[in-house]
Amino acid sequence: MAIEKVGVVGCGLMGSGIAQVCAAAGYSTVVREVTPELVAKGLKGIEKNLARLVEKGKLTAAAQTEIRGRLKGTTAIEDLKNCDLIIEAIIERLPAKRELFSALDAMCPASTIFASNTSSLTITEIAAATKRPQRFVGLHFFNPVPVMQLVEVVRTIATDDAVYEEVVAFGAKLGKTAVRAHDSTGFIVNRLLVPYLLDAIRALEEGVGSIEDIDNSMKLGCGHPMGPLTLLDFVGLDTTYYISQIMFEEFHERRFASPPLLKRMVLAGWNGRKSGRGFYDYSDPAKPKAMKF
Repeated sequence: MAIEKVGVVGCGLMGSGIAQVCAAAGYSTVVREVTPELVAKGLKGIEKNLARLVEKGKLTAAAQTEIRGRLKGTTAIEDLKNCDLIIEAIIERLPAKRELFSALDAMCPASTIFASNTSSLTITEIAAATKRPQRFVGLHFFNPVPVMQLVEVVRTIATDDAVYEEVVAFGAKLGKTAVRAHDSTGFIVNRLLVPYLLDAIRALEEGVGSIEDIDNSMKLGCGHPMGPLTLLDFVGLDTTYYISQIMFEEFHERRFASPPLLKRMVLAGWNGRKSGRGFYDYSDPAKPKAMKF
């Protein structure tokens, strides 16, 4: 069954980005949030992104109107029941995701494909809340979704081959490079990225180098666009801490264990850019200053 209508649950940073790229790729897209205010906020963010593309000459005004016309916001979960594919991008908590998909499973036709944008939870564990594990996949996008070219398409041991290939093709139609991943916690990117970020914190704890020197070493020595401690601030220290806990619980390996400094910073509310303080002080966002520990 061809995918024509897409539902997105969650219109926050990730959900709105997913909805935008789906509509831009020509899909009729319904995005659902829990309150009218959150729906309006998400759609306004999409409209600003599209307007910015028009200003830069990367999108015509006519195309902007067409994309916006393919987007519908709603607070009613029932409005998703006729979608061919539903992508979940809500809070990274297993009980919330399972409750959502259980409700969707009861109202959607058997042909609907379910996908989760989770970055760390196992797809199998989420799919177990439904009666269609064979039509359940992971679709892990990266922030900011309209800009980042990668999507991890995750299959479980129960995913039907035809369903999986259809979703891989869908990812390509969105203009993304769709990489194939198996349902192992962290998939490909976080399986490799999280230990690297945690090791950077350990290097700081152990006095291997300063914040600036660790970041500059990886930027200039390895050609990374930003250093690991800057990247941690961008991703969110609380997000990284949460993902590392899930990965450590799965594998029980030291490389996935959160360093004490990360835990203390999260407890103090130093979550990076979004909180104004992390490994850098963002009092002046244009000129972040390395913190002293």
